[in-house]
Amino acid sequence: MANITLKGITWSHSRGITPLLAASQRFHELFPHTEIVWEKRSLQHFADYPLEKLTGLYDLLIIDHPWVGCAAATECVLPLDQHLSKTYLDEQARNCVGLSHVSYYYKGHQWALAIDAATPVASYRQDLLHANDTPVPQSWQEVIALAAKGKVAVPAIPIDLLMNFYTFCIACGQEPFQQPDEVIDKATGLQALAVMRQLYANIDPLFFTCNPIAVAERMSRTNDYWYCPFAYGYSNYARSGYGQHLLHYADVVNFGLGQKLQTTLGGTGLAISASSVHHEAALRFAELLASPTWQAGIYAQNGGQPGHLNAWVNDEANRITHRYFQHTLPALQRAYMRPRYHGYLYFQDHAGDPLHQYLRDGGNPASVLEAMNKLYRQSLAKKETLAL
Repeated sequence: MANITLKGITWSHSRGITPLLAASQRFHELFPHTEIVWEKRSLQHFADYPLEKLTGLYDLLIIDHPWVGCAAATECVLPLDQHLSKTYLDEQARNCVGLSHVSYYYKGHQWALAIDAATPVASYRQDLLHANDTPVPQSWQEVIALAAKGKVAVPAIPIDLLMNFYTFCIACGQEPFQQPDEVIDKATGLQALAVMRQLYANIDPLFFTCNPIAVAERMSRTNDYWYCPFAYGYSNYARSGYGQHLLHYADVVNFGLGQKLQTTLGGTGLAISASSVHHEAALRFAELLASPTWQAGIYAQNGGQPGHLNAWVNDEANRITHRYFQHTLPALQRAYMRPRYHGYLYFQDHAGDPLHQYLRDGGNPASVLEAMNKLYRQSLAKKETLAL
């Protein structure tokens, strides 16, 4: 049998690369004629570079679910439902963490397997809260009070502000993207922006340059900040020995009349390039990687944040992460799924900019909504153009 080398592309954090390296090594031990080589890129590059351009270079691709609109339009990755058994995919669907598995199903096909699940959740320094006789916030009002003391950290780069804008639109009564000419109705949008200003007017301006990883690093390296109300969760920081100081994680706070905030689904899926000449080996690896045994075992044990429910309720996975999975699962189960139409990524790439400027510098909130609505209409026009 000839030797095969599969090339994969992922993102450069321990959550993104380390479990894949461990799983790939084990796969090579089971199938010695197949070697898997992973390359990594930054989170920003992960967001900026069109994945469809990478499908000619890599066999295995780690993707974000809004990209499946492009996948369906270009067919540059395999429709996995045509290659994996219905029994296998039904098991994946039954054990979906929130909408993680469902998010990669679009236009009648399954374009990726959910190997990683995430949504913004709360994190905190238990030692600092305890030393200062401060309970973990349970309500939005308590978050604002702690922020006024300068003890709240939160990611505030454009993409994270956009994801949180969706959350606060929902909290204020309307889900975004329900109309063809506006992201959200004006009244709800203005209310959401006003609520967000309550928090972001009280944070250190440095956080307007921080993504979730930078926030977790700052919280785990220094004693300056006690609590983060919402950032995409990283179970790595809840593992003993990973950071200088341990982070604990929890569900997000109540907003209004005891209703928990509904944060915006993230996570990643594994797709297989349609251009690959090694489909059989790539499919074999994908099937094993997303299986309940590997997800709860080698993947979770090596810094992964699995997409299979079996791992989130696994005793050992929870033991090594100080109950990260148990404590944050409720937030995953109700997380909001972003649009996936071909053209949405244009909106996502740009719509956080007016939010960022407004929440950092102030200004006219109505102008922010106008700018976002213009970008939304442009993204829909791109959808029509790309469909031609």
